[in-house]
Amino acid sequence: MKKLTISAFVALLSISGMSVPTASYAQEITLQEAMDELSSAKDKGWVGEQPNGYLGVVKSSAQAKQIAEQINEARRQEYARIAEENDIAVADVELLAGKRAIERTQPGHFVKVDGQWKKKP
Repeated sequence: MKKLTISAFVALLSISGMSVPTASYAQEITLQEAMDELSSAKDKGWVGEQPNGYLGVVKSSAQAKQIAEQINEARRQEYARIAEENDIAVADVELLAGKRAIERTQPGHFVKVDGQWKKKP
């Protein structure tokens, strides 16, 4: 897996209005395909942001799981890199990223609050 740049990391956390290309889920999708499909997956309520800095699956499907797995692996690597560069704990980076991701989540998309999935008002 490639290391992500800060701009790619920000793109992972941002919510865009991109349309989703159709992909075959018989095989694993790539990180780029997952990133391309993230906005639509959020629009459809398949995945949402969690306080731990990672995506969670709201409506279980192979497609939603693969999107979350690919993006979460990239996030894990980026959080570890950021933590190492700044001599801080990975857990601190995860919590900060989770807080920012939830703050940036657009209304109507799912976020996990107190262990429950809720649509952001």
